[in-house]
Amino acid sequence: MNKSDLEKEKTRLIEKLGVQFEKEYQLAPVAARIFATAIVTGKKGITFDQLVMDLNAGKSTVSCHLEHLQATNRIEYYTKTGDRKRYFVVKPDLMEKYIDEMTAKWEAQRCIHKEVLEFKIQSNELNKEDPPFDLEFQKSLLDFLDEATAAVNKLKKNIDNQ
Repeated sequence: MNKSDLEKEKTRLIEKLGVQFEKEYQLAPVAARIFATAIVTGKKGITFDQLVMDLNAGKSTVSCHLEHLQATNRIEYYTKTGDRKRYFVVKPDLMEKYIDEMTAKWEAQRCIHKEVLEFKIQSNELNKEDPPFDLEFQKSLLDFLDEATAAVNKLKKNIDNQ
């Protein structure tokens, strides 16, 4: 892959991520593309002028969406000594916060489904003449939530160690 092909791939990925962020986070199209660009660019960061040029958007539009992304704690900027430009990057703790929110939701679901499983077990024991509840789905769901939580927490630990 040459440099031109790599740039085309970068543009394609930014667009694809941008569309996903529009839907998932209800971001405006330009804000979604800025966020996607920050992800694809990585720790190197991207300047305001690069964003305006790469996204073919107006300065006021980019400025407005940068402010929104900073206010919602998705991106931040850093500066380099002797350079007046700001370099925008994804907030380092953003993924950790996302993981914490996700696992908190899963834990709440797990607690409820554990209660449902206990209810079904008791119901099966008391109502011997009725068709019993099938407990396998509930058990499988609890196993999935435990395994998914463990896997995502392992990812978070790897992020912390970087």
